[in-house]
Amino acid sequence: MDNTFLEKLMKKHQLTPEVPSSNTLSTWSNGLLEVLFPEVAESRLGSTFEIHIMLNQLQLNLEMMLEKTKACKKGDCKKNANLFFDALPSIYNDLLLDIDAFVDGDPAAHSAFEVVRAYPGFYALFIHRVAHQLHKLKIPLIPRILAEHAHSQSGVDIHPGATIGKSFCIDHGTGVVIGETTIIGDHVKIYQGVTLGAISIDKKMAGTKRHPTVENNVVIYSGATILGGETVIGEGCVIGGNVWLTKSVPAGTRVYHNADNKYIESIDV
Repeated sequence: MDNTFLEKLMKKHQLTPEVPSSNTLSTWSNGLLEVLFPEVAESRLGSTFEIHIMLNQLQLNLEMMLEKTKACKKGDCKKNANLFFDALPSIYNDLLLDIDAFVDGDPAAHSAFEVVRAYPGFYALFIHRVAHQLHKLKIPLIPRILAEHAHSQSGVDIHPGATIGKSFCIDHGTGVVIGETTIIGDHVKIYQGVTLGAISIDKKMAGTKRHPTVENNVVIYSGATILGGETVIGEGCVIGGNVWLTKSVPAGTRVYHNADNKYIESIDV
């Protein structure tokens, strides 16, 4: 083989920083999932001491992964790992509310156990809430790798920067896309194929609000596309299937297609 090619590859290896593999990160996140939700684990932990040991090991593993990515200044890896695990009870409580939203919002869901064990939307949401907390700590790469792992497993693509409120439900899930600067309120339900995206992909817009805001108690049906950082879906709206929106919708509005494939907007009084 040509030596110039080998030298080029060698230089690439020397210059490329080390990052934990996707397998390492997925093993860590799945381990965390099994401690929080034994429904997905093959065995049960027998005491609070065992749970404490497992969580301590997961915290140490996170610290080591942060160090490997050079994510923190010297000494900050331990601090950020501590901060993440300090937030874990709050993450867990939010996930319990999400589970209730799945059970209450889906007639096919027979139990919380079924949602945790079998629903891809819940798995995507678990990974997102973990990745979002790491994102808030300004950890590079790891949140995005976790998000892409969840995407590959569930078909749900949520950027770790997206802000999602309490009691969120993703029904079916396949093809859902939620962009980086999306803000979603409480008690929101979305169906498969929904896109909450940006109007423009101009690189100059990086760091700006490019994705929609969805207020509380909104339902968005399958295939709907809602674009733009200034687009606000008001509280209590219902957005019908396959609707395309690039403008704000007042609270209490229903937007849907009629038989002639035209949009109908009706404001509930």
